[in-house]
Amino acid sequence: MRLKDKVAIITGAGSGQGEAAAKLFAREGAKVVIAEWNEENGKRVEAEIIANGYEAIFMKTDVSNEENVQSVISQVVDHYGRIDVLFNNAGIGFSARSKYKMAPLLETPLEDWNNILGINLNGVYLMSKYTIPIMMKQKSGSIVNNSSLNGLLGVTGADAYTASKGGVVALTRVMAVDYGKYNIRVNCICPGAIDTPMIAEVLSIEEIAKNYEAGPLGRVGRPEEIATAALFLSSDDSSYITGLIMPVDGGWHAV
Repeated sequence: MRLKDKVAIITGAGSGQGEAAAKLFAREGAKVVIAEWNEENGKRVEAEIIANGYEAIFMKTDVSNEENVQSVISQVVDHYGRIDVLFNNAGIGFSARSKYKMAPLLETPLEDWNNILGINLNGVYLMSKYTIPIMMKQKSGSIVNNSSLNGLLGVTGADAYTASKGGVVALTRVMAVDYGKYNIRVNCICPGAIDTPMIAEVLSIEEIAKNYEAGPLGRVGRPEEIATAALFLSSDDSSYITGLIMPVDGGWHAV
């Protein structure tokens, strides 16, 4: 029960890594806020957590919309009175290729560039901007930002995505410095290839799948393995850790 009675907001908790984190955090005693734009997925995860005897509430959330973010944070505080954990997990990637072009810089339309950064980077900014004042009053809190291996390495082919994830890494560091004096810890996870809907289409291509499996551990990761990293950074187990950029990538960053 490492998050017993803690209030934890998880963005993008309707599928993949966010869903795995929501279920794990709930099992560990948290009151989980499923901040998810997809109403069907969000309600499904909420129902599954409640059916297993744990506490969760779904709130429809567009992390790129300031008014919506403000409203969600206000509702959480009205409902629970506090916010202990924020897992900024929501993001778009390869699975959104039909909507936003994932391409090198010269081939990326400005509108797509802005929309990708609007969700992946601005979403972290907005959720943190309206959560941090609550944590400052409490003089405690843990924020975990979900970046990507793309934020650390020069991975080609999706430059707006890579830029957004690099921004999350840099933002994590400065947030840790700015708000440590309020006993707010800010850390970052950089997942490698994780078997989620975001990259399911890519993993179905044998050549690409073999490339992902060429890392030191020889396989792609599971959503639950990101969730356990997020749990560690969210809980008091990591009470003296802030500003950490943690690859969870099967060793790819070491290659």
